[in-house]
Amino acid sequence: MTHQDALLQFTGHDLAALLRRKAAERPGRPFLTWAPEPGVSRTWTYAEFAGQVASLAGGLDRRGVRAGDRVLMHLENCPEFLLTYFACAHLGAVCVPTNAMAAGPELAYFAELTQACGAVTHPKFAEKIRGHCPGLKWLAITDDDAGQPADATTVPRPDERHAALLATPAPQRPPDASAPLSVLFTSGTTSRPKGVAWTHANALWAGRLGAMQQGLRGDDVFQVFLPLFHVVGLSWSVFPALWAGASIVLQPRFSASRYWPVALEHRSTVGSHVIFSANVLAGMPVPPGHAFRQWCNALWLPEHEAHFGMRMMGAWGMTEMVAQGIVTDPWSPPRPGAIGRPSAGYGVRIVDDRGRDCRPGERGNLLVRGIRGVTLFAEYFGNAQATRDAFDDDGYFRTGDSVLLHEDGSIQFGDRAKDLLKVGGEGVSAAEIERVIRTVARVSEVAVVGRPDAAYGEVPIAFVRLPADGGVTGLADAIIEVCRRELAKYKVPREVVFVEDFPRIGVGKISKAGLRELAASRPVT
Repeated sequence: MTHQDALLQFTGHDLAALLRRKAAERPGRPFLTWAPEPGVSRTWTYAEFAGQVASLAGGLDRRGVRAGDRVLMHLENCPEFLLTYFACAHLGAVCVPTNAMAAGPELAYFAELTQACGAVTHPKFAEKIRGHCPGLKWLAITDDDAGQPADATTVPRPDERHAALLATPAPQRPPDASAPLSVLFTSGTTSRPKGVAWTHANALWAGRLGAMQQGLRGDDVFQVFLPLFHVVGLSWSVFPALWAGASIVLQPRFSASRYWPVALEHRSTVGSHVIFSANVLAGMPVPPGHAFRQWCNALWLPEHEAHFGMRMMGAWGMTEMVAQGIVTDPWSPPRPGAIGRPSAGYGVRIVDDRGRDCRPGERGNLLVRGIRGVTLFAEYFGNAQATRDAFDDDGYFRTGDSVLLHEDGSIQFGDRAKDLLKVGGEGVSAAEIERVIRTVARVSEVAVVGRPDAAYGEVPIAFVRLPADGGVTGLADAIIEVCRRELAKYKVPREVVFVEDFPRIGVGKISKAGLRELAASRPVT
């Protein structure tokens, strides 16, 4: 299938046009309910949401934002996130959602790479944005911090309030599914996160495929707590809900104490989870009378279905995949621990290190083929070489994941073939942490690996070669300090371990496998 063939299904559509169509079809249907805590909520119907989006687009236009311009969005889950995202789509601008936990230097990199013209953020982040992103032409600040009152010293000026963006609605532009939509940053083996560029067609594909694979209905209520700056919260949840004409109940973040009360209050019927959140809730009683009929989780576990009393789906994907590339087949018996089978619209290969196709029972490297800009991301923003390197000679995307192919055709996730950690569901590049640590005086060689952790899955541990003089007084503190200054909190090493030398393989290459064994054997401090 060619790129043009794949685009044909979205003729006359883009994300903004989809929202307008749904608003015309069901104007009074609730689209977004903001539920920061039980008993506190605000609801926008489809018509109200679409109207406010058009007004925000008008305000962005008045600030000088034009089609193709990048707008930085440094927000936790909140209504302004979705309103701004869709307003950029309406205008033809490119939204750049950043991880709300990003440190100042990381934000500086995001803004510089994308050449963002302005930013939307919370009061508590405003000074960090001002200090690290001086090239921005304007800043819009929400009234509160994702449902929490802003500190009196951070309340925005009237002209900087997000609400001040509301203006005469921007005119509708001709729908163009191939136009750029957003850039989301993801970690990999490189020392800097890569910007994954999505088109409007990517969002429409994620909505269409996600709605079909999850069997969403127009009367569903999709409860979303996972970060909207990540793929599961945005393109696995919001876009499919919009495609189906369903309602969204949005929470600021995961809260074990607030999840069930909000679900009961708003009669939520479907939801997305990661292993961490599902495991936490599995250790709690399930309230009787809930309305959930289905959750999508990272993998299918029969004990979860039994505990929660609802259908559970396993699924796998990446920011580059946009949608769920592997998912539980609802018409076939699921395999415990499996993530599912290949989704429609993707070609999948599992190969060994020599490129030979694996047989059932063998573990190998997962490759995925699709249509760039439709079923796969368009490119790594501003990095043509990384885009070329991401695909093999046959056009398959190298996921960097190791998987096991079962006899029944289901696939089980193995491990990251790339040097990537998973900390509480967040992808963390070991190379990025190592780059920062190397800037510390007297550090000659460093290697970062993950240590298993009951709460976060794994946490980063830094192994540092002893300085030539053997002295380490204050060095560990200096390393942690620079990491806290340069990196998001979840990327900061939990421990710095000094070694005389590293375990090595081949011609002096550091054995990360050996270091992982060493890290796992160390007592948790």
